[in-house]
Amino acid sequence: MGFTIGGIRDLAELRLGQRRSGRPRRQTADSQATAVAEYTGLWGWDVTPGARAVVEGGRTRCSCGDAHCPEPGAHPLDADARIVAGTPLEEAAAIWGSFPGAALLLPVGDAFDVLEVSETAGRRALVRLERMGLPLGPVAVTPQGRAWFFVRAGAAAELPALLYRMGWDDAALDLRCPGPGHYVTAPPSDLAGLGPVRWLRPPALDAAGRLPQARLLLGALAYVSHRSV
Repeated sequence: MGFTIGGIRDLAELRLGQRRSGRPRRQTADSQATAVAEYTGLWGWDVTPGARAVVEGGRTRCSCGDAHCPEPGAHPLDADARIVAGTPLEEAAAIWGSFPGAALLLPVGDAFDVLEVSETAGRRALVRLERMGLPLGPVAVTPQGRAWFFVRAGAAAELPALLYRMGWDDAALDLRCPGPGHYVTAPPSDLAGLGPVRWLRPPALDAAGRLPQARLLLGALAYVSHRSV
């Protein structure tokens, strides 16, 4: 996993210092660096600096500088600048400081995959899954009204076969599973100039490194997403 007692203590002290300051939690350089350190040091996820989208005069431009960027605010600034899991706190903060204002992007397919449904369907599925007592990982919601359920890596490759075995392969489903090569924007970063991504169910330390298998969640997610189509 790459996290240590010392790393946890450092993060706890940093968080405590922010709370005692009496200032609201904002997307400051310190809060961004803290989030990066948590993702890499506690959850075992790589982080990549991402572009940001800025809306000016009703038009959206990307911080990458390309006037015709096809994905404003939703792509890596430099894929080679990935901060790998287990990077020490001070080193992670130093690397992140080289990309001021960057968004936090998490590469899909290495440490996790995501099952994506509408936010409405995701909230309904989360209630069902909690009542069933099934293991759950983090769940994030986006400003576009989508929900991301974090599951073990490999779900994208398994999804067609899983849907077939469950009888959902020919159903109309608002459900997708982006695989390797894709990125998700991590809280507290802004997504495409539309607003921040938020945790509906934040990562829990006691579940770090133990994401659920996609098959355990897929039945409920397919059912609610089918009903919402």
